[in-house]
Amino acid sequence: MIILYGIKNCDTIKKARRWLETQGVEYQFHDYRADGLDADLLNGFITELGWEALLNTRGTTWRKLDEARRESIKDAQSAAILMSEMPAIIKRPLLCVPGQPMLLGFNESNYQQFINEV
Repeated sequence: MIILYGIKNCDTIKKARRWLETQGVEYQFHDYRADGLDADLLNGFITELGWEALLNTRGTTWRKLDEARRESIKDAQSAAILMSEMPAIIKRPLLCVPGQPMLLGFNESNYQQFINEV
């Protein structure tokens, strides 16, 4: 089962979902806000992808943080705490099939390759 993780009102999530649907790909959407984000799931993402890749430092949520909070994020533990508190700060979308490498971000050719390998 393919799972797409993210937040439903994100424009990139909308593009990814549209692409998957256009290609006839069955998937489950997991909205961090509506469906939650438990520590085990988040730590699994961090273990595989690294906290630096997951932390969206280019988005509005990051820019709205005060300087002291941004500077306090120095390792996986501090990043995980922030991501748990503010799931919108997680880079998205995250495409996942259990037992396969995860795909972070949206790019049509990368998605096509990912789907072909599943």
